[in-house]
Amino acid sequence: MPGVEDGVGLTALMVAAARAIETHRPDTLAGDAYAEHFVRTARASATWPVHPAEVPGGDTNPLWGRLGRYFGLRTRVLDDSLTRSAHAGARQVVLLGAGLDTRAFRLDWPLGLVVYEIDRDGVLEFKHRVLDGLSATPAATRRPIAIDLRDDWAQALLGAGFDPAVPTAWLAEGLLLYLPPAAERRLIDTVDHLSAGGSTLAFEVKLGPESPEVRASPIYAATRQQIGIDLLALFDGEPRPDSVGHLRERGWSVTVHTPFDFTRHHGRGPLPEPNDALSSNRWMFAGKSGTHL
Repeated sequence: MPGVEDGVGLTALMVAAARAIETHRPDTLAGDAYAEHFVRTARASATWPVHPAEVPGGDTNPLWGRLGRYFGLRTRVLDDSLTRSAHAGARQVVLLGAGLDTRAFRLDWPLGLVVYEIDRDGVLEFKHRVLDGLSATPAATRRPIAIDLRDDWAQALLGAGFDPAVPTAWLAEGLLLYLPPAAERRLIDTVDHLSAGGSTLAFEVKLGPESPEVRASPIYAATRQQIGIDLLALFDGEPRPDSVGHLRERGWSVTVHTPFDFTRHHGRGPLPEPNDALSSNRWMFAGKSGTHL
């Protein structure tokens, strides 16, 4: 049963380690008290750093410094997007490819909100084992759904009590980068079909194939060398669909940002560099039927 210690599952542990490090920074943008427990529990990541003081080279480390700060910034920005949607009227949150996301436990949710977490059984089983061991209590009603997103996850979501007539805040964080174009199109179509007016969708994409110079980025090299994850081999290399254009055709309003937009806003995070592995990353924020973003 695929879990967090193989394939794309390992990237969930990588992000958890980055969130743990971010949590302990004096200028932290996002706190996740559970992240380091995931990292320490899994054999594959037990020796990875979970505190800035444990990072070789500190912020000059391309993986735990620069990419880690990217994940910390992304966490804060998407936290803000979800809580803003919830306080504006969304009554459901759906985390697509939830991984080791702990937003159901650590964010301030309005009374009555339901958080659905969709991911493979092996990932959720590991997550539950760690959180149960910590006696963690969710801050909203939480409904995990163990299913592969390549299967009929929409029916599983509906079967778990999801109401398509109610405004929903959807999140696809660190997911579409690994999906083939056809799977991304199906996901966007399904989200649109299941979304009432007032729903929002936040998602992350990587634009186009990267040049050889970018593929030689220190971020990719350090990730392979330090933790054995070859991100370039995991990313889907086919041309990406125009999900933004597709959503706009369906009546969604969409804003497109680079991560660096939020670095400038928060005064923290990565800034552009030559031949940058982060330069093609985009964060999209969509609202259905006149939703304000």
